Amino acid sequence: MHSDLSPHLHSDECNILIQRLQNCHKENTFTKFLGACNEIDTELKKCLRKDREVKRRKNKEIAELRYNRIQSKQ
Repeated sequence: MHSDLSPHLHSDECNILIQRLQNCHKENTFTKFLGACNEIDTELKKCLRKDREVKRRKNKEIAELRYNRIQSKQ
Protein backbone atom coordinates (compact mmCIF):
# COMPACT_ATOMS: atom_id res chain seq x y z
CA MET A 1 0.00 0.00 0.00
CA HIS A 2 1.32 3.39 -0.96
CA SER A 3 0.61 6.83 0.35
CA ASP A 4 -1.62 9.14 -1.68
CA LEU A 5 -0.43 8.93 -5.30
CA SER A 6 -1.81 12.30 -6.43
CA PRO A 7 0.57 13.85 -8.98
CA HIS A 8 0.96 17.18 -7.19
CA LEU A 9 2.47 15.42 -4.15
CA HIS A 10 5.43 13.76 -5.88
CA SER A 11 8.40 14.45 -8.10
CA ASP A 12 8.24 14.01 -11.87
CA GLU A 13 10.33 10.85 -11.58
CA CYS A 14 7.86 9.28 -9.16
CA ASN A 15 4.88 10.43 -11.22
CA ILE A 16 6.26 8.53 -14.21
CA LEU A 17 6.61 5.39 -12.08
CA ILE A 18 3.10 5.86 -10.69
CA GLN A 19 1.73 6.04 -14.23
CA ARG A 20 3.72 2.96 -15.27
CA LEU A 21 2.39 0.99 -12.28
CA GLN A 22 -1.20 2.02 -12.97
CA ASN A 23 -0.83 1.04 -16.63
CA CYS A 24 0.71 -2.29 -15.62
CA HIS A 25 -2.24 -2.99 -13.33
CA LYS A 26 -4.69 -2.18 -16.13
CA GLU A 27 -2.88 -4.35 -18.67
CA ASN A 28 -2.32 -7.28 -16.30
CA THR A 29 -5.66 -7.63 -14.57
CA PHE A 30 -4.94 -11.13 -13.28
CA THR A 31 -1.17 -11.56 -13.47
CA LYS A 32 -0.67 -8.45 -11.31
CA PHE A 33 -1.62 -10.74 -8.42
CA LEU A 34 1.16 -13.12 -9.45
CA GLY A 35 3.86 -10.44 -9.44
CA ALA A 36 3.75 -9.07 -12.98
CA CYS A 37 4.11 -5.49 -11.70
CA ASN A 38 6.39 -6.10 -8.71
CA GLU A 39 9.50 -4.63 -10.33
CA ILE A 40 7.78 -1.32 -11.05
CA ASP A 41 6.26 -1.36 -7.57
CA THR A 42 9.70 -1.76 -5.98
CA GLU A 43 11.09 1.12 -8.03
CA LEU A 44 8.12 3.26 -6.99
CA LYS A 45 8.63 2.45 -3.31
CA LYS A 46 12.27 3.54 -3.56
CA CYS A 47 11.30 6.75 -5.31
CA LEU A 48 8.57 7.58 -2.79
CA ARG A 49 11.00 6.91 0.06
CA LYS A 50 13.54 9.28 -1.52
CA ASP A 51 10.86 11.97 -1.94
CA ARG A 52 9.77 11.54 1.66
CA GLU A 53 13.34 11.85 2.95
CA VAL A 54 13.93 15.02 0.93
CA LYS A 55 10.72 16.56 2.31
CA ARG A 56 11.65 15.48 5.83
CA ARG A 57 15.09 17.13 5.61
CA LYS A 58 13.60 20.31 4.17
CA ASN A 59 10.94 20.49 6.91
CA LYS A 60 13.59 19.91 9.58
CA GLU A 61 15.69 22.79 8.26
CA ILE A 62 12.68 25.10 8.22
CA ALA A 63 11.74 24.07 11.77
CA GLU A 64 15.28 24.72 13.00
CA LEU A 65 15.27 28.18 11.41
CA ARG A 66 11.95 29.00 13.08
CA TYR A 67 13.18 27.69 16.42
CA ASN A 68 16.40 29.72 16.22
CA ARG A 69 14.45 32.85 15.25
CA ILE A 70 12.16 32.42 18.26
CA GLN A 71 15.08 31.75 20.59
CA SER A 72 16.94 34.86 19.41
CA LYS A 73 13.92 37.07 20.21
CA GLN A 74 13.78 35.96 23.84
